[in-house]
Amino acid sequence: MSDDASILVDTAPVETGGTRVTITLNRPDVINSLDEAMVAALHDALDGCATARVVVIRGTGKGFSAGRDLSQATPLEEDARAILADLFNPLVAKIRALPMPTIAAVHGPALGVGFGIAMACDIVLAAERSRLGSPFANIGCVLDSGGHAALVQRVGPHRALELIYTSRLLDGAAAAAMGLVNEVVADDALDARIEELAGQIAAGPTAAFAASKRIVQRIADQQFGFADVLTAEADAQGELAGRPDYVEGISAFMDKRRPQFRGE
Repeated sequence: MSDDASILVDTAPVETGGTRVTITLNRPDVINSLDEAMVAALHDALDGCATARVVVIRGTGKGFSAGRDLSQATPLEEDARAILADLFNPLVAKIRALPMPTIAAVHGPALGVGFGIAMACDIVLAAERSRLGSPFANIGCVLDSGGHAALVQRVGPHRALELIYTSRLLDGAAAAAMGLVNEVVADDALDARIEELAGQIAAGPTAAFAASKRIVQRIADQQFGFADVLTAEADAQGELAGRPDYVEGISAFMDKRRPQFRGE
């Protein structure tokens, strides 16, 4: 994992095996805006998550991430397509492709690529004073980092275009009410709620969760019709049958006890 100062990685052992990894964006002086070095460090951190039962992504200071670090931008000269295609898009895609459950803990601004990183996670919890949305109209740019897909899938085309056209940013309550995030949490309770949720998921049958994640993403990407979903579910169940968590889950139910899943 990366030990770069712009990324903090906390790896905690999980009682039933594996680890729980928290990746913290750590450039608080620029609201965790991402430059090339920070992107590289984040890639390293993600590459080190192979044994994680759950991954949490969060930010230090006043916000989750204000997006791309524009301090060195050269709008008259830079290759905007390459900046996305070569720098930010692979990062967002890598987060979405992680096989284990992922949680974004959002407070303050989550904008631009910061918004994309949060939306690439499976679950998003937002503090009340979060600021999420697409301010790109204010700088003459197009929403990027997967933001269009996130908005359309989570709030629908009509609300997606409204947010894009108006640059309206949503606080945690509005984002939760619209369905953009899973849950709004009081600012001073976000850490505790993330700890609770991450612990619950890490203790679950994460191999089964990985199968469900693959199926859900293929539905979202319109790669599956209903018949395909039925087949994929049957295939996944067949692959899990006889494995330790499958046996443990059913045995615990029959024994009327709490299962101890190992993610296998």
